[in-house]
Amino acid sequence: MEVKAKLRYLRIAPRKVRLVINLVRGLDAVVALNQLNFTYKRTAAPLAKLIKSAIANAENNFHLKKENLYIKKITADEGPKLKRWHPRAFGRANPILKRSSHVELILAEKKPTKKTLAKGKSKKEEIKKEDLKVIKSEEIKEKDVKEDNKPAVEKKVRKPFINIKEIRDRIINRSRTGTK
Repeated sequence: MEVKAKLRYLRIAPRKVRLVINLVRGLDAVVALNQLNFTYKRTAAPLAKLIKSAIANAENNFHLKKENLYIKKITADEGPKLKRWHPRAFGRANPILKRSSHVELILAEKKPTKKTLAKGKSKKEEIKKEDLKVIKSEEIKEKDVKEDNKPAVEKKVRKPFINIKEIRDRIINRSRTGTK
């Protein structure tokens, strides 16, 4: 089972983010968090938050244990750049590119669990499918017979369409008589 988490528009250049990502790639999730706590880089805090988010997704949505998770894949791609200008001598200007990053994280299990839930399904929905009972055709016929003994209630049927000619005549008659 794989669990994904994304961190988008991180206002740190991808080259700087990749330095820290290379430290934790392939590590256990808990060990990676410990590594990031002692890393003296600005990128470490947002990456630790991302890993915690992915672990929480795994525990709550898929009922996986955090001790059984490791970082299968982590990438830092380039996000949009903010373009600014730095004034220089003689009326010139130099461009400044303020880069951002998109970080994608995939956690996987070290040892696959026996039963994992399908993506997007809660534990209750999974249990309900297991508890479904197959009803035989004889049972269905008996239920139908019991319900057929009840008196049928007649419902009044409304006309499915409106007669446009009648409406037009009413409007014309109102305009002739002067009533609204």
